Amino acid sequence: MSRVIHVFRRPERFVAGTVGEPGDRSFYLQAAEQARTISVLLEKQQVSVLAERIAALLQEVNRRFGQELPVPTGGDADTDPLAVPLEEEFRVGTMGLGWDADTRSIVVELLAVSEEEVDESVVLDDTDEGPDALRVFLSPPQAKAFAERAELVVSAGRAPCPLCAEPLDPAGHVCVRLNGFHQRSPMTD
Repeated sequence: MSRVIHVFRRPERFVAGTVGEPGDRSFYLQAAEQARTISVLLEKQQVSVLAERIAALLQEVNRRFGQELPVPTGGDADTDPLAVPLEEEFRVGTMGLGWDADTRSIVVELLAVSEEEVDESVVLDDTDEGPDALRVFLSPPQAKAFAERAELVVSAGRAPCPLCAEPLDPAGHVCVRLNGFHQRSPMTD
């Protein structure tokens, strides 16, 4: 069966979002254009890395091609929840990122998890063989807005432990930095 590539050349929306409570969240990316919406499932770390890489790519495009850097979205940020019904198209395995000089767009490609190793030529290509894909073309301001929201979504989870930086659970936390040792105050002995 040949692969399906969902292409969004002028998305009205491309956002990261979650379903579930902190500590038990599922992370999604959702692209919408006209009446079509596609949602893909991925890991929290993938969302974080994609946001970082988009921000770095915008800097590099500015340096190499003189593309003006977009200003932070601030109060104009898309804070709406993910569109429902939320139907996962696939789970993301490989991610690709590039700059399309013709359209002056950041191109994000998300490939479905595959049991076979993904050949580099499949990413950002239209070959008939390979995993299903979601390809989204983002203007620099859209890319900046995506990265900002993605960073907020990732950081909205559980608060980190001040000693070990691991997430604090509502039910308690065994901190590896304390190693089970609790110092007693000389006044309590």
